[in-house]
Amino acid sequence: MKRKRWTNWAHTSECMPERWFYPVSIPEVVNIVQEAASQGKTIRVAGAGHSFTRLVETDDWIVSLDRLTGIDELNEEEKTVTVFAGTRLYEIGEELGKRGYALENLGDINVQSIAGAISTGTHGTGLSFGNLSSQVIKLVLVTGRGEVLTVSEEKHPELFKASLVSLGCLGIIVKVKLKIIRAPVYEFQSYKLHFLQLEKQLDELIQTNRHFECFIFPYSDLVQIKTMNMTNNRPQSTKLYELKNLVLENCLFYLVSECCRLFPKTSKFFSRLSAKGVGTSTISAYSYQLFATPRFVRFREMEYAIPLEYFRNVLSEIRATIERKRYAVHFPIECRTVKKNDIWLSPSYERDSAYIAFHMYKGMPYEEYFYDMEKIMRKFEGRPHWGKMHTLDFDELVHLYPKLNDFLAIREQLDPTGIFLNDYLAKILQIEKSNRAFANSKH
Repeated sequence: MKRKRWTNWAHTSECMPERWFYPVSIPEVVNIVQEAASQGKTIRVAGAGHSFTRLVETDDWIVSLDRLTGIDELNEEEKTVTVFAGTRLYEIGEELGKRGYALENLGDINVQSIAGAISTGTHGTGLSFGNLSSQVIKLVLVTGRGEVLTVSEEKHPELFKASLVSLGCLGIIVKVKLKIIRAPVYEFQSYKLHFLQLEKQLDELIQTNRHFECFIFPYSDLVQIKTMNMTNNRPQSTKLYELKNLVLENCLFYLVSECCRLFPKTSKFFSRLSAKGVGTSTISAYSYQLFATPRFVRFREMEYAIPLEYFRNVLSEIRATIERKRYAVHFPIECRTVKKNDIWLSPSYERDSAYIAFHMYKGMPYEEYFYDMEKIMRKFEGRPHWGKMHTLDFDELVHLYPKLNDFLAIREQLDPTGIFLNDYLAKILQIEKSNRAFANSKH
């Protein structure tokens, strides 16, 4: 039988698994796990492939949850929704929107599966909100023992805190229960600001806006500000807004990126031109129409969460380093804020955080740029986003994530034979390869 290749969205990771599975029910998932256990095979779950690391890579089995989707239950009294794990974020937004509800926050990529977004610590922006996992009330997962386990604050609270950002190595998430709110109408604003003004207004922008993010353009003194706040305005048609995003942020930016790839010395010019081209725009619409957007221009990405109090100093050091080192980079640096939480492997565990993301267009050298930016992040106690590129090893990770060893104890409990491990996880989590399934997968 001819093998089918898997690759992630950014083409930074690929593999040729022995078998693919597309379960349509929870009992099917259980059967797959039990069969893997009996044959000594390992399993990795593939979502939309928007992780930039080697989280999914395996020569054994891949399980896709693309057919385990949809809303299972919407409880208006509790203000909760239960969805199957393969449901994409845009599907959740649209379906809730039809019923007058919404998630309180979302990330900026709309094709992620809910299970993948939770497992890697995906976040939106706004200091009143934690990452997506903070909205989870209950999880149902299939463990390495083939058991269906329900975890929540009330039922297995430690397992719950461990499973909310789990990297797919505690079990296969099959169902998620989330908090919802009445669908708000937001006023979205975008405008440019001088960097010196941003420095002066940074605290105010963070504290007074429900959702705030900024984009730092390399080699430019101009930054882009984006805010979203609840409004009593009537929602407007988003067709023009979506067309603008498609043309400017995808089609036109693709042409710019190709030019920079072919002629790297133009990167500085195009970064400055992009900054000057930021216009002032305002639109009122439902939250799911504004949060997550499609991304067609492929890139490499590294993202770190730093303590919020270092935010201003870090931005200044980033800009100074770029000016000094003269990297060929035209992608703006994306900056967002996230409320602290108590999720064990969350980059914002027990500290309000600024998330800073660095991008490089596919096909352009990124190593030196990422290396130097990572040095800055590490200097300011940065924790890496689990789905983005980084070079940290276990000794560094265990220092940054105080509950990592507790997490690993839970992993051993739920997956004693290592069914959900791969080489990458074994390396960064320093897990012995003596687990039966994992050891067998090496032969």
